[in-house]
Amino acid sequence: MYDERLTVPRSWWLLPVAAGLSLALILLRFSAVGALAGLVVGIVATAAAVSSYGSARIRVVQGSLVAGQARIPVTALGAAQPLDRAEALAWRSVKADPRAFMLLRSYVPTALRVEVCDPADPTPYLYLSTRSPQRLAEALDAARDRTDQGTPDRGDADRSEADR
Repeated sequence: MYDERLTVPRSWWLLPVAAGLSLALILLRFSAVGALAGLVVGIVATAAAVSSYGSARIRVVQGSLVAGQARIPVTALGAAQPLDRAEALAWRSVKADPRAFMLLRSYVPTALRVEVCDPADPTPYLYLSTRSPQRLAEALDAARDRTDQGTPDRGDADRSEADR
């Protein structure tokens, strides 16, 4: 139904090169081999960190919203409010509730705010950075409608084994 990976901007991939060069320059004082090792280690370690940070996913599958490590059934969610750049900034700063679940990526300017209506859950809302908040809101509404009608949302089960 909906699947988005919050990848980092291309310019962020210059960070591993800069970190590798910095470490190489630091270690050059000791030896050329150390500088070469520092270059490789700096690039690899920073590239792994950038890749990990940019691997967060938001999905709506099988009647659930999966945002990063969180999995919430759509039946526990209330209204979804797409946020433009200005509103997203307000909700991640001055309007933010410390109890809220936030999948926040600073390089994604728009977001979706989703109320949590489960009385057993102390989380008041979810703040999800997304490049297409309207599509995500529509996917949540469609999943909620399917769940209310009793139609199972098969999500990944619709694909054949060869497609996986």
